[in-house]
Amino acid sequence: MPRINLLPWREAQRKDRKLAFLVALGVAALAAGVTAFAAFLLYGSMIEGQQRRNNELRAAIKTLDKEIEEINSLESAKQKFIARMEIIEKLQRSRPEIVHVFDEIVHSLPEGVYLTSVKQNGMRLKFEGIAQSSTRVSSFMRNIDGSQWLRNPELEVVQTSKGSGPGSSFTLTADQVTTAGADGVSSKVAKAKIRKASASGQEARQ
Repeated sequence: MPRINLLPWREAQRKDRKLAFLVALGVAALAAGVTAFAAFLLYGSMIEGQQRRNNELRAAIKTLDKEIEEINSLESAKQKFIARMEIIEKLQRSRPEIVHVFDEIVHSLPEGVYLTSVKQNGMRLKFEGIAQSSTRVSSFMRNIDGSQWLRNPELEVVQTSKGSGPGSSFTLTADQVTTAGADGVSSKVAKAKIRKASASGQEARQ
């Protein structure tokens, strides 16, 4: 005998579709949540990696800054060392020069002239003395002008002595001749030695 379903089948079909829609919606929401969480983890790891690289770059920059400061301090120390070498070399050369200057002064003094004071300010010499006449002073200036270690004589004062002794007191100045060319050459040699030593030190460090 045939059976007849008298239940509202359309209502049951509608409930099944609604249930299937809700299940699909839940699955989609779950998938979206998992995707968002995965994206969050991915971006978080990317940000963390970038921050780590930034920290490494900052540390490297600090290290480079320290090395640059050390290089600058070494350069300054090198310049000071070169300046000291030049001063020492000038002093070493000036020792025999002053001997030549005094010897030249003795040979430049004509008869009838003697000095009471010799002062030096830098490369400028100041002579004070007494001469029998102004002609003797002129002769002294000519001798200075033809000297190898003295030049540019300039007469400042000539006064006739009013005391007991005859003659004229005078004051004149002159320039000391120095080996300027040798200064430049020795300076270049000293700098070349320092550059060579620096290059050797860099090669040794490498």
